[in-house]
Parts: sequence; structure tokens; C-alpha cells
Amino acid sequence: MAARAQGRVSAGAQHRVLLCLLILVWAVSWPLIKVGVAAVPPIWYACLRYAIAALSLFALVTARHEAAFPPRADWSLVAICGVLQMAVYSALCAFALTILPAGRASVLAFSTPIWVVPLATWWLHERASRTVLLGTGFGLLGALAIAAPAIHADGGQQLLAYAMLLGAAVSWAISMVAVRAHRFTATTLALAPWQMLVAAVLLLPVALFVEGAPRPLGASGAASLAFVGTVATAFAYWAVVEVGRHFRAAVLSMALLAAPSLGIVISALALGESVGASLIAGVLLIAGGIRLVGAEPGK
Repeated sequence: MAARAQGRVSAGAQHRVLLCLLILVWAVSWPLIKVGVAAVPPIWYACLRYAIAALSLFALVTARHEAAFPPRADWSLVAICGVLQMAVYSALCAFALTILPAGRASVLAFSTPIWVVPLATWWLHERASRTVLLGTGFGLLGALAIAAPAIHADGGQQLLAYAMLLGAAVSWAISMVAVRAHRFTATTLALAPWQMLVAAVLLLPVALFVEGAPRPLGASGAASLAFVGTVATAFAYWAVVEVGRHFRAAVLSMALLAAPSLGIVISALALGESVGASLIAGVLLIAGGIRLVGAEPGK
């Protein structure tokens, strides 16, 4: 029994380490994406990111003997996640990062848990308590606080970027609600490379039409894509599925909120981005909102 208990402690410690690595990877990825979209057009960046991630995960599931074509019952989920959680989310975030600082952008992009609440209430007929509604209100106030400096006559471009980030967060939230409602046939990891392939294939003609033929990546673009595609996308997707099996959703959502907070610090140190009162207020309000939403039983 002692050996079994020691094994459980060891496994728990490994998953805590994995969660810390996931937070660090996502925090570092935001300033790196900011560098990447300065060298690579944003839709091409999103397309190449998921092409690299799909190849990486196909290699992983093949090594684990889990590679298989998705069962028909999972096709709808592959399409929804590939389009909304990946293609739309990454393209909108990449566009926004051509305008906004990485730290500020990451906070709104990670506000997804808040927008799940009204969607789940409407789609899945889940009851939203006063605590959950209060948390959603905090999240909305946090988004307004972050965007407040752009509310002036010359702030139209920044407001558009903030709208893109909120649209990205909502698109991911729709995908999360779809996942909650779906009955899986294949494993999450086995479906992941197909979802990423859908995202890359969808983004390819859009990139060609909007941004033209791809240009040489350059050293900074190639380095950014190498990390973001393999580590911040392929590894991170596997890691979030793995830790999600061992931590409650409320605990996981609050822990992952550390990613944009750490991203703000990294962006300030690496890119010289300023951290103002509106950003701090927004972080605190969104963190409080996610805490209230995640505190509800079953969330």
C-alpha cells in the first residue's frame, strides 16, 4: 500500500509539473507570436502554425499506435473544433497582435471560461446561478477596463483589435460547449491532429486570397513558428488534455489564468510593453469573474 500511495503522490507531482510547464509555455507564446506576426502575415502565420502542429501530433499518435481516421460520430466535433477553436481563434488573435501589445491581448483571449456561461445556458439549458451571472458581469467589466484606453476618436483600430480578441474568446467558448455536449467515440488526443489539419486546410485558401503567395519566413518568423507550432500548440494541446484528466475544471481554469498574467510580465520584460492601471484592473476583474464562474459545482 505504501508503494501504491507513493506512486499516486509521484503521479500527482508529475501532473503539477506538467501544469506549470503548460502555463509557462502559453505565457511565453504570446510575445513570440507577437514577434512572429511582425515577420509573417497573420493568416499565413495561423495556417503554418496548425500545419506544423498537425504534423507533430500525427507523429505522436502514430508512435502511440492511436492514429486512425475519425469515426463518423466525431466528424461534427472535428469540424467545430478545427474551425472555431483553432482556425478562427488563432487567425483573430494573430490579427489583433499586429495592433495590440501581447500582454494586453492575452488577457482577453484567455477570458473564454466567462463566455461559456451564457452559451451553456442557451445551448445546453444549464441553469446560471447568481454567482455565475456575477462572475460573467465581472468578466465584462474587465474587458471594458482593458479596452478603455482605446475609447477615443483615434482608437478605432485598437477597438477593432479588442473586438477580434473577444470574438476569438467567444469562438473558443462555442467549441468548449460543443465538446461538453458531444459524446466521444475516439479519444481526444486521436482527434486533435485531424482538428488541426482542418484548421490548416481552411486557413490556406483564405491566406492565399487575402495575403497572397507566402513570403520567405525570415529567422524570427521561422523561430516563432517552430516554438508555437510544436510546443505551444501540439505539446500544449496534449498537455491540457492530460492535466484536464487529473484536475477539476474550476482548478484548471484558475490555474491557466496564470498564463496571461505571466505573459504580461514576460512581454513587459522582453518587448518593453507598459503595464498600466486599466490592464491591472482588467486582469483582476477577469480573474475574479473566472473564479466565481469556476466555483460553481459541476463547472
